[in-house]
Amino acid sequence: MDLRLFRSFKVKTTPRWIILLLDMLIVMVSYISTVVADMYSLHIVNTPLNFLTIGAIVFIVYFAVSYISKSYTCVIRLSVIEDLYRIFMAVAASTLLLATINTLWLGITHTELMKFWNILIIGALSFSMMMIERLCIKYLYMRMNSAVEGRKRVLVLGTSFNSVFLANALKGEIGGKYLPVGLLSIKANETRNEINGLKIYHFDPETIGETFNRDNIDGLIFDAKSNNLMSSGFADCFIKNDIALLSINRVAEFDNESEKDNNTGISTFIKEVQIEDLLGRDPIVLNNPLVNKHINGSCVLITGACGSIGSEIVRQVSNYGAKKIILFDQAETPMHDLSLEMKKDHPEADIELFMGDVRNRERVEEAFKKFRPCYVFHAAAYKHVPMMEINPTEAIIANVKGTRNVADIALKYDVYKFVMISTDKAVNPTNIMGCTKRLAEIYCQSLFYDSQRKGKKTQFITTRFGNVLGSNGSVIPLFRKQIASGGPVTVTHKDIIRYFMTIPEACSLVLEAGCMGNGGEIYIFDMGEPVKIYDMARRMISLAGLKPDVDIKIEEIGLRPGEKLYEELLNDKEKTTATVNKKIMIAKVKTYNYADVCKNIDKIINCASRGDVHGMVYAMKEFVPEYKSQHSKFEAIDREIENENEEKTPLSMLAAQPHAE
Repeated sequence: MDLRLFRSFKVKTTPRWIILLLDMLIVMVSYISTVVADMYSLHIVNTPLNFLTIGAIVFIVYFAVSYISKSYTCVIRLSVIEDLYRIFMAVAASTLLLATINTLWLGITHTELMKFWNILIIGALSFSMMMIERLCIKYLYMRMNSAVEGRKRVLVLGTSFNSVFLANALKGEIGGKYLPVGLLSIKANETRNEINGLKIYHFDPETIGETFNRDNIDGLIFDAKSNNLMSSGFADCFIKNDIALLSINRVAEFDNESEKDNNTGISTFIKEVQIEDLLGRDPIVLNNPLVNKHINGSCVLITGACGSIGSEIVRQVSNYGAKKIILFDQAETPMHDLSLEMKKDHPEADIELFMGDVRNRERVEEAFKKFRPCYVFHAAAYKHVPMMEINPTEAIIANVKGTRNVADIALKYDVYKFVMISTDKAVNPTNIMGCTKRLAEIYCQSLFYDSQRKGKKTQFITTRFGNVLGSNGSVIPLFRKQIASGGPVTVTHKDIIRYFMTIPEACSLVLEAGCMGNGGEIYIFDMGEPVKIYDMARRMISLAGLKPDVDIKIEEIGLRPGEKLYEELLNDKEKTTATVNKKIMIAKVKTYNYADVCKNIDKIINCASRGDVHGMVYAMKEFVPEYKSQHSKFEAIDREIENENEEKTPLSMLAAQPHAE
């Protein structure tokens, strides 16, 4: 039979109503065959009225049971056992219901509606023909899908029932993107060479690359449940051999989305493995009882609410049932986009949109006066290191003055908890941005201790963590764009390393740390092992199924102003204490006198306000002596301070010497 005509139709699934119609046709054929055979063998003549009446009853019973049990919505081209079970249950229920109706009819009229063995025969015939019907549909789908042009040849990880099921599902998908040609076994004792027509490939890390190249296999597909295996380092073997990794999170045909979109198929649920999937991090707890106790029913204000961190905090506090959430940000379009998202995904949340800039003290106070928040998460800040080296005064005004504005007003309006989001760049800062965040940390901590002595109850807490994956302007989205455009992928230095954390994980820890804190703490997060940016670039290229330095070049462009090779979460002189969460620690840092802090910060802000960059940076370095510029024009100020100290040192040393007798 020539099936090219059928293949020309863009049919993805058999419509439900066709299956139901065929099922009912089978039932009526079974009924007519049974009655006709009975009449012929017993020489009984039924009147047309009785024949049609009984037929209508049989039809209604089978239709009602099939409709209620949804036996016609099986995944037609994928399953056999499920079809068998659901059809059997529907036929059995229909047979039992007809037998009950027949018994009641006999009790009322003292005559049978139809013979009991006829009811059983109708059920047996219907069940048999429905199964044949489905097998024919499955076969037709397989034949229609026999063309493999344009499909990527893949292996499916594992030899379990689920792996075989997944391989067959993909193989039988109409218009699918992937063609499984075998299963990859990681069992050392696997002796089989084939399962259900699928060749079994035996995993050998030494030869896996040659195997994929020899058989022209494009990638490896695995169930999302195997993510832990992949993130534990198993994926590296495939990445090194430039083998694309693909993850599938479910197999489905009839679901809400596919009912609306006929183009939905199994391949819809397959995605390329991202670098984030291979971090090897524990699952994020988003139902923390401590956070729920604090946030549920509370009024929460988030500054920088539309940024990468701020927007995720908005989502999470919404999940915890915050009574009111105030989005404080000066970015109009992102605010609008986030409000639409929240209306769609969290329609129950009470969201207030408040356009404002933390640098504008009057506008900040207006928000606090109007909403009287109980919790404040301060995420508004300039964060890009090179940009702040170019615009240092703006970094001070936004990150230091802005933080002071929000913190002061939070204290004035008796906010219960103020949580400032800092960065690992505040430790031994080598750039303007890092030093501004350290100044903000110092101010919040000293303000807390000063206010505590005055009997105030507001708790000021700081959280400090490294880079977050996928945040606006971060390296991973940049690498993705560069790979998509054909390269080159640019790294600043081959040896540069960074700590990474996912945005949801970082925000989850921010919420927990903020809720567990009593004030004055600087919390740091366990960021795991640092990642070499150059290695990450190579892995991302390989995950895209391309070869580093062959398909995509990697170029080293040199460190940017203020950038250092590695970031620390703690100053060398700082210590940590553990908390109940092993991922959260408290840094024991140097504390400052609030009056001294205000005096120095006023001086720095005044210099910034009048555009005195030299005076500003000089004052920053005097107050935060661990701030040493790297790859920056401000290194000259470090040398200036060193020279001044050297000039002072001999005199002081001379004064300390005992007089010779």
